[in-house]
Amino acid sequence: MQEPVHERLQISPFMAAFIVMAMQFGIGVLGFQRIVAKEAGYDAWISIIGIGLLVHFIVWIMYRICEAVDGDILTANVYVFGKAIGNTINSFFIIYFISACVAVLGGLIEVIRTWMFPNLSPLLFGSMYLILGIYIVYGGFRTVTGISFFGLVIPSYLLFSFAYAIRYGDFTNLLPILDHSPLELLKSAYSMSFTVLGFGVLLFFHPFIKNPEKSKKWVHGGIFLITLIYAILAIISFAYFPPALLNKSIWATLEMWKIVRLPIIERFEYLGIANWSLIILPNVAICLWTASRVIKHVFHLRQRKGVWFVAAICLLLILIVDSRERMDMFTSFHGKIGFGLAFVYTPLLYLAIIIAKKVKKK
Repeated sequence: MQEPVHERLQISPFMAAFIVMAMQFGIGVLGFQRIVAKEAGYDAWISIIGIGLLVHFIVWIMYRICEAVDGDILTANVYVFGKAIGNTINSFFIIYFISACVAVLGGLIEVIRTWMFPNLSPLLFGSMYLILGIYIVYGGFRTVTGISFFGLVIPSYLLFSFAYAIRYGDFTNLLPILDHSPLELLKSAYSMSFTVLGFGVLLFFHPFIKNPEKSKKWVHGGIFLITLIYAILAIISFAYFPPALLNKSIWATLEMWKIVRLPIIERFEYLGIANWSLIILPNVAICLWTASRVIKHVFHLRQRKGVWFVAAICLLLILIVDSRERMDMFTSFHGKIGFGLAFVYTPLLYLAIIIAKKVKKK
């Protein structure tokens, strides 16, 4: 059993959905279409719905884990494996969330350098962005939640901009439906899983939810909404891009914004990228908060000190993976590790808890 979190530090059940949604809606939205279409072609929207259903199941397991140990995944690992092995496993999560922070922030820097400012300094931009993330973490988890809320709500108007792409889309591109084998659809769903990773953060902030039981419907509702947005965006992209062109489009979402013309702005994609800087901010803040919280739990270092250590490592890695090739390798490796943790380790941990409970009763 974990030491209870004071009520003044907890968030409402409704707000828990925005933490999960913010982590799922990151830099991957800008270019997931080409990746999921590699295996299943324009049937990939079916794979997106399929991986969304699987995420619902894994989230159900996550709630069961936290309820079983009356805490979070850090408590669960110690409960099942003992203090020494459990904390060793917990230490791995520090590395994972540092890499998650590098993947999203490094991806944002790459987009800005490619589309707007080629001479942008990763050191300067990364330092300023991470300091802003540290400032948010210093405000506590409620502040992190508030940033997640505004980081999703304020830029939500961007969704209406895809109506321009619908006007020029040819939806017969999607025909014939179910033209690919189940194996190809599964491979596409596997590729899409890298984009929707992030919901696993629920295992870390579960004790900070006031009445966690009431948060289930909101979290599942948020995951449904994100899955729906991804599926609709994929369908619009498939209608807009011929297959040969989509295969060459690294950032398909940004390219669709190039046709948007407004009286007051000529290059709408610049506005989109600027807004994406706000969307990525919750991702960075949540990763910093989670990694520093694990440091506090395992090494008993104050979170305000631990977050500076995490940010410094993140900045160093951003400077190392500063090329397109290195960033691709880094994000691909991070995605595979994240897939293993979310879709393999989580169910196995739940089974281990069930077995441990029966053994300890005897």
